[in-house]
Amino acid sequence: MTEPPSHYFTDSPAATADERRPVQVEIAGREVTVETAGGIFSPGGLDRATAILLDEVPEPPSAGDLLDIGCGWGPIALTLAMRSPDATVWAVDVTERALDLTRRNAAAHGLDNVRTARPDEVPAGLPFAAIWSNPPIRVGKPAVQELLRTWLPRLAKGADAHLVIGKNLGADGYSRWIATELGLPTERVATSKGFRVLRTSRPAGD
Repeated sequence: MTEPPSHYFTDSPAATADERRPVQVEIAGREVTVETAGGIFSPGGLDRATAILLDEVPEPPSAGDLLDIGCGWGPIALTLAMRSPDATVWAVDVTERALDLTRRNAAAHGLDNVRTARPDEVPAGLPFAAIWSNPPIRVGKPAVQELLRTWLPRLAKGADAHLVIGKNLGADGYSRWIATELGLPTERVATSKGFRVLRTSRPAGD
């Protein structure tokens, strides 16, 4: 069995100026230049799964706290921040390299509503008006389940999470697991190029 890339497991320092490189991508309908670096997920630009997620999700809430789980260099967090300038976007990752790149990219585009944080730096009990994520499925099922168990129950009442997961990486199984183990209604809302977009909801009366 092939080992997942090490950046899924271990912290890494912020990329040096020599390691960072500019990449042009489309974010929230705008052509922008961002910085990426080796040692993070999809350093070459916007990966297919994230692009599908961003094409399929509805407009995020205009206010409140929004969460990107596993921000990488920041495509989801930047999109949330551009679409909802009055919201606070929490870009969460376990590596300083990813957090630094997201911080730099947000600052470069004047997105002062982005907050980068390690998981334990997010205020305890903070409810989220929306969660968007391309979760790191290749860390393995137990770790992914723990990640989902940590964050999805923090949806605010009436709020939705949208996740993109490969069909062949267990999307349907995760959908059932979330509904059964976490008690949160979950459904497939889109399928494209081998990926599922799942919507998990917390009922307004919950």
